[in-house]
Amino acid sequence: MRILTLNVQNDVGDPSRFALINAELRRLAPDVVMLQEVCYPSGGHDQLTELLDGTDLIHRTHQYDVLPDLPELFQHDGTAIATRHPHRVTDVLESPTTDPHWWTLAVRIDLGPREVLAITPTTPWRLDHEHARERQALDIAALHARHDLPTVLAGDFNATPDAASIRFLSGLQSLDGRSTHFHDAWTIAGQGPGHTWTSDNPLAREEIAKLIAQPNHHRRIDYIFVAAATVTSAALIGVNPPLSDHYGLTADIVLS
Repeated sequence: MRILTLNVQNDVGDPSRFALINAELRRLAPDVVMLQEVCYPSGGHDQLTELLDGTDLIHRTHQYDVLPDLPELFQHDGTAIATRHPHRVTDVLESPTTDPHWWTLAVRIDLGPREVLAITPTTPWRLDHEHARERQALDIAALHARHDLPTVLAGDFNATPDAASIRFLSGLQSLDGRSTHFHDAWTIAGQGPGHTWTSDNPLAREEIAKLIAQPNHHRRIDYIFVAAATVTSAALIGVNPPLSDHYGLTADIVLS
């Protein structure tokens, strides 16, 4: 299976970049796509359909599909999953924060003789909100344990590999007396530092200057994790030309 994750940066910037994202999805032909900050359908425009047009990813769920009655504050963009094989939504978890976007969406993908659990979170971005990211990581671990399936966990985690939330998911430390373990695809098969949010990206430079206010800022905050699967390759996407303020990530896996 080929997994792809990308924060598409909602509808900001040059609209022509959405056609570039679509072209990259068609070129890479992933089996499972996790997208963050996808705009809700409004005014006759459906961004998710635009991004996936012409792909084999015909099974699609936006968090709006399962949370249509959210307050207006939250109704701009959110998380989406698209798959080549049929899937059904199993869980939608809210993160303990008042900021928008921050939901975890989980689906079971039907591969015929077996199923795979796909989980995509978007976590709070604020530098001083690691406590909320830790709580979300604990909820993800509990969700994974309930289903007891081969699992793909991918998305924008807004935390670097040394953060407690990422160390917990990687099995390197416990949180709240609990532990879990996922394999980090980039650690296994990636080349180089794997920075996904960096001032080297012209689409991210202005936002990084505003939010971080530090020069030459580089972070790896987007991940693909797996459980009960072997990672055979991992690569960044959307680097040149950039597709979003985040670089995306792909990984090829073989289910155990």
